[in-house]
Amino acid sequence: MPLTDTQCRTAKPKEKPYKLTDGNGLYLEVKPNGVKAWRYRFELSDGNTRKESVFAIGEYVVAPKGETSEQAEDRRNGRLLTLSEAREARSKARSLVVQGINPAHHRQQERVKRDHEKATTFEAVAKEWLALKDWEETTKSKRLGMLKRVIFPKIGDMPVKAITPAHILDVLRSAAKDNGLSVANEAKRTMSSIFELAIATLRASTDPVHPVRKALPKNKTQHKRALSTDEIGQLLRDVDSHGGRHETLCAFRLMWMTLSRPNEAAEAQWSEFDLEKALWRIPAERMKKRKEHINPLPTQAVEMLQALKGVTGKYAHLFPHRDVRTRPMVSASFRQMLNVLGWGGKYSPHATRTTGSTRLNEMGFSADWIEMQLAHTEQNTVRVTYNHAKYLTDRAQMMQQWADLLDQWKKEST
Repeated sequence: MPLTDTQCRTAKPKEKPYKLTDGNGLYLEVKPNGVKAWRYRFELSDGNTRKESVFAIGEYVVAPKGETSEQAEDRRNGRLLTLSEAREARSKARSLVVQGINPAHHRQQERVKRDHEKATTFEAVAKEWLALKDWEETTKSKRLGMLKRVIFPKIGDMPVKAITPAHILDVLRSAAKDNGLSVANEAKRTMSSIFELAIATLRASTDPVHPVRKALPKNKTQHKRALSTDEIGQLLRDVDSHGGRHETLCAFRLMWMTLSRPNEAAEAQWSEFDLEKALWRIPAERMKKRKEHINPLPTQAVEMLQALKGVTGKYAHLFPHRDVRTRPMVSASFRQMLNVLGWGGKYSPHATRTTGSTRLNEMGFSADWIEMQLAHTEQNTVRVTYNHAKYLTDRAQMMQQWADLLDQWKKEST
């Protein structure tokens, strides 16, 4: 006769273990210490003979009242099973035996598989992807910060192959709501790149970002467009009247007078400058393309830096961090200043280079000079070396005229 739940629940321990048989190989072993263990007896062929084995299914429990489906799943994963659940486990084990598979071996393999999938979480793959990038440490740190703030709390601990488009959509919507569309789009691009690595290393088969890639509304901000000459003048006047940190204002002016990248200006070091020769030599490790770049300095920049040297010359960086003077200021300070001035969303520091390129091309300067000034490196290394020397004098004249025009536009009324 099959077991009843009452028999299982009321079975008392004895001096020696004993069995309560349910049928089809399933029985409940009651041990002297009170533990009631589900066992499944089966036979598998071993060559010409059949070998009897016992599969430990789990322990008998009574399901708690009010148990949720999630709680029940956790309990079963802990191998604590009711009578009906033990019978279901027996049926699954029997189907394996029919296929010639030992249920104990199959469970061990499944455990190894689950452990492997747990080890390949999205966070693990993301950090591997980030380590492969040939980026500056500051760039990697910023991207990791975004991952930790926006993405990891949602899907970081999930196996990368278990992540669905619905999970991605939740990340994107939350990012757009809490951090804005630009951050959400950065998160989208980053996640897609991470899944590309996961697919290439056989840890995922599809990119769940792709189906929802157009779910976000388009970013309507125009902060990367080139500014008009009137807007340049107004921006420079607004910055002059900002009243913020002197180092931030000087770094911002240096960026405009040289068309350098925001982080290149913010993290500039005194050892890179030869003010007598009016040159700024940025080492390869600080450049996006990992190639040394020489910037000619207009007289306005030289005069500004000569005055600044009396203020920050004792530090390694031209623009030391406000709190930790041994470190450089962060380029995010530019954005903070622009937001205070009401320029946030209309202009970003990166648009400085777009503006400079547009205006200098309009003025008829050589495209080669402009591209060299912007450190848009050519592939031909011989030509690069030749052009650096050839164009430096031309670029110096161009950037002096650019700095003069900045002064002129700043003085003009809109």
